[in-house]
Amino acid sequence: MSIGRDEVLHVAKLAELAVRESELHRLVDNLNRIVNYVAALDEVPADRIAEPYLAGPQSVALREDVEAAMPLARPPASMAPEFAGGFYLVPRHGAMEDQ
Repeated sequence: MSIGRDEVLHVAKLAELAVRESELHRLVDNLNRIVNYVAALDEVPADRIAEPYLAGPQSVALREDVEAAMPLARPPASMAPEFAGGFYLVPRHGAMEDQ
């Protein structure tokens, strides 16, 4: 099947689209490429199921799952202006001064 200039102009008129004469050749070419691709899909045999494509290796060796604390690159005290007894110390909010 092939789509011609007249068919493109007819569909553009039905869709109320303005198609410039300079763009018409490219539009006809692009629509014909789409129609040819869909026609090629009809040639694919439907009685077979292709193997699914999985990117990467077929199997991956997993590391042992060990529950343990992860050590930090730096201790929390080095990242905080004030740190004592395992807590970050922050200034009191002005609204809490009465408490």
